[in-house]
Amino acid sequence: MKEYLDNKKFLGKKIRAIYMWYHKPVINEELLQSLPNLKIVASSGVGIDHLDLNLLSRYGVKVSNTPFVVSTDTADLGMALMLASSRRLVEGYQMAVSPATEYFPADWLGAEVSGATLGIVGMGTIGYKVAERAKAFEMKILYHNRNQRNKEEESAVGAIYCKKIDDLLQQSDFVLLSVNLTPQTHKLIGKRELELMKPTATLINISRGLVVDQDALVEALQNKVIKAAALDVTYPEPLPRDHPLLKLKNVIITPHIGSATKKTRHLMMENMTESIQAGLRGLPIPNEVTL
Repeated sequence: MKEYLDNKKFLGKKIRAIYMWYHKPVINEELLQSLPNLKIVASSGVGIDHLDLNLLSRYGVKVSNTPFVVSTDTADLGMALMLASSRRLVEGYQMAVSPATEYFPADWLGAEVSGATLGIVGMGTIGYKVAERAKAFEMKILYHNRNQRNKEEESAVGAIYCKKIDDLLQQSDFVLLSVNLTPQTHKLIGKRELELMKPTATLINISRGLVVDQDALVEALQNKVIKAAALDVTYPEPLPRDHPLLKLKNVIITPHIGSATKKTRHLMMENMTESIQAGLRGLPIPNEVTL
């Protein structure tokens, strides 16, 4: 980006595509005005909340993302967070390696995953893959989604549709968030929703940090409104080093690594390159994002 800014007049008319990794470069009107021949922005990952689709459309710029290649790894991480939190793996590791540990207490216990109730908020590709994995743990699966899945898909994983999110929150031992960040899902889980959850429940977020009201979450965890949280996403990322979430023992935070495996990252790059090539040739764009 620095090279472009230093040579804007020379490079501006030559750039026809933007390969956007981890939301960079930031695309705003000033940048678009300086790139008169821009045809496509290929963005990594699923979420497109960092892009102004209306603005890009006004400039005739198409957008693509990589929604399908990330779903398997992200679902795997969702299950990993559930297991790590329920069985207190981080605390257990710290106890096992601590120089101060002289014995392992017999009453140091976690919670069962097998047979527990999992509530999935957002039953898209990732949410459904989580359900497939949860079925192997003999979990009771509830889900809330804009649209109900067909009966065959529900039956395949034993999922029960909750039209109202409140019903799911009240019944679930684990609530897993797997939604896109939109104006409708911004702070979808706040003080009211957290208070609906069981005091023994765990919140798992593999979507976007802003889907949860973080201040309300801190308060709920400190006051034992819910038992625990396992978060692959926060806002901002990373959190300030003095943020209260970093000091709570009943919280696990990972550095937004849902798609972070070698194979998936390679496939994401391939997908982005294919979309750019198609966009520049005037061909149908794989995984095009439309308004």
